[in-house]
Amino acid sequence: MEAVEFDKKVYNAEDIQKLLGLGRSRTYTFLDEVYQKQAPFRVIKIGKLFRVPKQSFDNWLDENG
Repeated sequence: MEAVEFDKKVYNAEDIQKLLGLGRSRTYTFLDEVYQKQAPFRVIKIGKLFRVPKQSFDNWLDENG
């Protein structure tokens, strides 16, 4: 498993997949669900691309990890 660059401001779907240990399709389904609710963390969608603000995701992960 490759290390995720932790100096990024946003994560992409592949980063989230690695951090959570999910499969590709489940990651996209999960990010789409979170995007619709904007909870438990923020998700930005640009066309078909998902971007997750690092601080928002890291705070959620720290609270639930």
